[in-house]
Amino acid sequence: MALKISQAILIAVMMTGAPVIAFAQDDPQSSPAKPRKLPEAPSKLPKVGADKTHGLDFLFGALKAAPDEDSAKHVEARIWALWLQTPSDTAALLMMRAKAAMDAQQSDVAIKLLDAVIKLRPDYVEAWNRRATLYYLKNDYAHSLADIEQVLIREPRHFGALAGLGMIMQDIGDDKRALDAFRKALDINPHLEKVPEMVKTLSEKVEGRDI
Repeated sequence: MALKISQAILIAVMMTGAPVIAFAQDDPQSSPAKPRKLPEAPSKLPKVGADKTHGLDFLFGALKAAPDEDSAKHVEARIWALWLQTPSDTAALLMMRAKAAMDAQQSDVAIKLLDAVIKLRPDYVEAWNRRATLYYLKNDYAHSLADIEQVLIREPRHFGALAGLGMIMQDIGDDKRALDAFRKALDINPHLEKVPEMVKTLSEKVEGRDI
């Protein structure tokens, strides 16, 4: 079942006015090691077959059962490769240009390019996810949450989007929903960097320490 982001959360974020809160790394007293960006595809991706649905089902099983971090990273790269596949040459070209704009820190240009990809291929999960990442980096949490919801409607197992949801919820002070999102991300991909530590810290904060 797809994870639905409640309209109440979106309204709450919009009411506060984006940007909501500066990133934690700007505060030396802030708690633990929050990643500075959402999980994203590695720079080099393996070639993958065309059978996307069966391939993803198999790879998610392999990811959960991976015996070590190196094995998990290899499987994770194959999942990202499948997510990035598109039958549209135009969408693929626009995605490449958006990535180049992101690398050049031209976020507004990248967002416009991703707008075009989404208009062309609204079923293309990774275009929504890339745009959610850009909005997140701009502290525009309302738009980022809206795009994350679209990602999770189409791919409920998208651990990157779930981690992003957790980070936003944590930034706006909703630790309970942050913990829930991080746990779901970790259940899908147990080898996500820094997320286990965040789950531990938040679980102690939300649920209390074990006696």
